[in-house]
Parts: sequence; structure tokens; C-alpha cells
Amino acid sequence: MSQAYGDENAPSVYRRDLPGGGYVAIEVERAVWPRRTRVSVERRAPSDRRNGHKPIVIAEAEGDERSPSFTDMYRIAADNAAIARALIAIDRPVRDASPEREQQL
Repeated sequence: MSQAYGDENAPSVYRRDLPGGGYVAIEVERAVWPRRTRVSVERRAPSDRRNGHKPIVIAEAEGDERSPSFTDMYRIAADNAAIARALIAIDRPVRDASPEREQQL
């Protein structure tokens, strides 16, 4: 789910600025069936953005703005703490929980 997605020129269903720069957006992909709703985050202010950089998808659900899952996507996008938790979870390295790895520790 941490794939880059989004086009700054694509219409968003919801978009707001984040404290310290950047923005959060909810986009509905209508070209596929079933439709997909994504919450994406651009963490950098416009002056700091890299050319060609796509926002990070922090949440994704099946459906559009009429579906029950849209409410969950909106709650994430409207909550700075939820956005921060999602970004931390994406940035955290995946731990190898294999038995061999545990024996090495």
C-alpha cells in the first residue's frame, strides 16, 4: 500500500494542506471496476518537492464516495494523527520474524 500514486493535476474528491507543508488528498479511481478510493500524502511544501515525485498512498479501499468505506478514508484524511501513524507504519522497516532470524538475535 505504500506505492506512489496520484497526479497533482488529477481532480481530488478531498484535499487539504498539512501543517508544515504538503497536503493530503482523497482520490477516486473511476477507470477501474470496482472503483478504488485512495488517501495520498505529499509531505513536502511546493518549493521542496522533487520533480516527478508522486504522493504516497497511506490508505486504500474499494468503492467511491458513495460507498461505506469512503467514510473511513475521510476520517484518515481529516486526522493529522492518523496520517502520522500511517506514515510511520510505512517508513518502519519490516521485521523478519522467521525462526532463524530470532535465533540470531
